[in-house]
Amino acid sequence: MNHAQCKTLKFSGDIPPLFDQAIHELKEDLSICLPDAGSEGYPVSFQAGACLAVQAGQDGAVITYSRRVECYRGLSLLCAHLDQLPFAIRQPRCFSTLGIMLDVSRNAVLRPETLRLYLRKMALMGFDLAMLYTEDTFELPGYPYFGYLRGRYSQEELRSLDDYAFALGIELCPSIQTLAHLNRALHWPAMEHLKDTEEVLMVGDEKVYDFIEAMLREGSRPYRSRRVHIGMDEAHFLGLGNYLRRNGYKNPFSIMQSHLTRVNEILQRLGLEAMMSSDMYFRLGSPTGGYYDCPGIDPDVAANAPKNISLVYWDYYHEDEADYDRMLEMHRRLDAPVIYSGGIWTWTGPAPHYGKTIASGISGLRSAKRAGVDFVLATMWGDNGAEANLFTGLYGLQLWAEFNYGGDYQEEVVRRRFQDVTGIDPDFFLHLTDFNQLPGVKDWSVRPVNASKFLLYQDPLVPLFEADLKDVDAASHYNELAELYQDYRQSASSAGPLSALTGLMLDFYRQLAHTLSLKCRWHQEAGTAVRQGRREQAPPLAALARETAGQLTALRDIWCAFWNAANKPYGFEILDLRVSGMAGRMETAARAMDEWGAGHIETIAPLAETPLPYTVMADGSLKGSYAWGEIASSCKLDL
Repeated sequence: MNHAQCKTLKFSGDIPPLFDQAIHELKEDLSICLPDAGSEGYPVSFQAGACLAVQAGQDGAVITYSRRVECYRGLSLLCAHLDQLPFAIRQPRCFSTLGIMLDVSRNAVLRPETLRLYLRKMALMGFDLAMLYTEDTFELPGYPYFGYLRGRYSQEELRSLDDYAFALGIELCPSIQTLAHLNRALHWPAMEHLKDTEEVLMVGDEKVYDFIEAMLREGSRPYRSRRVHIGMDEAHFLGLGNYLRRNGYKNPFSIMQSHLTRVNEILQRLGLEAMMSSDMYFRLGSPTGGYYDCPGIDPDVAANAPKNISLVYWDYYHEDEADYDRMLEMHRRLDAPVIYSGGIWTWTGPAPHYGKTIASGISGLRSAKRAGVDFVLATMWGDNGAEANLFTGLYGLQLWAEFNYGGDYQEEVVRRRFQDVTGIDPDFFLHLTDFNQLPGVKDWSVRPVNASKFLLYQDPLVPLFEADLKDVDAASHYNELAELYQDYRQSASSAGPLSALTGLMLDFYRQLAHTLSLKCRWHQEAGTAVRQGRREQAPPLAALARETAGQLTALRDIWCAFWNAANKPYGFEILDLRVSGMAGRMETAARAMDEWGAGHIETIAPLAETPLPYTVMADGSLKGSYAWGEIASSCKLDL
């Protein structure tokens, strides 16, 4: 920190517990200095009150707070306006609890130092709660394969993180799956006796309840909080695997109800306050097995739902507030506390989708505010390999924070606050959506297009998406993005504690755009050349394929550096295999072009076939392809 530029502050009044520890951690993020003993500084007095307020003049400032974390948001507001004295800000909250959920189970396990960085930014934004989504990424005595070679957190790491969060006024709590989404734990031969299907536990088995009790006991042990998310979501094919062979067919709702009763008993025994995803209540009453098309809650379901477990209504998709209003009204009939959970779209592929983040999140927050929901949760998932570094979701957090303290969405407020809190130009983040949205391509709203993923992994000789993108000049689009991120990289100034991650982010997206521009040129030209028999184009196409292979290798290396800067060194092997494999396929394509150009083969058979539409919907929109296995080949991939 440059002491010549930082402002020295001197604190007094109702200073919250652990303030000295917190301010020591935050001083670089705030660009402030602390006075030496006996020296002077700008006076800042704290006082407890009904809501966050900052009143500042030439002689000092008063920060009023209703909870500890608001002291640090208040300081952030003060430091951003010190050159605009006098001023007064009052910010009553929309929601009693403002939280985030970080997925640390889908291969990317955030380093403890990355989580500390996140917690500091959360404090400056005013978040009260951080949840770690840990399927098998924590130590579980007695189950050595649980999280084996997956980067699991030690008890000491989690305890230290909990201490750090607590000093900042943030509650840290776990999310622990107790029914489904346990594929990585259950795939080991030593654990398969616990499974119904590949993802779901064997309900009714006493060894399963021993396992669940161990997960809840040990998974919650490092945390002060007694809150825990117990999952229960997306238990597809419940009772239709090993359970069916062992017990015969039983109604899925009765299986679910019996299981939830047993888990609830464990929770009570351990003194834990639980929340769970609500979707299974709705899926069991839906004609299609969906979540959002349920016509109404069955009275028997409502009567048997536990009243002591909060229901998490998760919805990352809808953009019409009326859809959220309808779902929240149906949740009320279950007579349990309701939590709204929205999404910061980090799971679409290498680049997050901020267009969808804003459109869905703001509608959900507005509806939750009207409905009087007390607790809202922003989630950042890492489905299918955690290709988007969770650092790229930071702007989404600012959006949720400013809605909470401002009462609605105001883009300029979010942009300004993001710059104040992080020191980063918000355009670096907002333009990441352009990696997914191509000119002239219409998104399917439920599953928006994620072009950066399917174009990166589309095989050069098996171009599944060629017809979908007919007449779309994706190569020029990505070339322009490469130039844009080159400009961003050259103009980026220091972002304080975030400067290293910001630099790696800009390097990665510059390289991704450049690589995609070359790869898209291949896809736009190679198939047409082969089908039209233009052998004279084979040599330049072979050269293009080899150049693209080299750029894919460079992308892999930068991606690895970006990954390791934020995450533990586990899980990147999946992305390494995908990108290195694509580089190898480009070399194979180059050799095929050489053979065809020299007349050694009559044609390149896969490229000679007439392309058929793949992901085009009836209305002409394209749906996103979020799994590598549905992009890489038309053959079955046994993963």
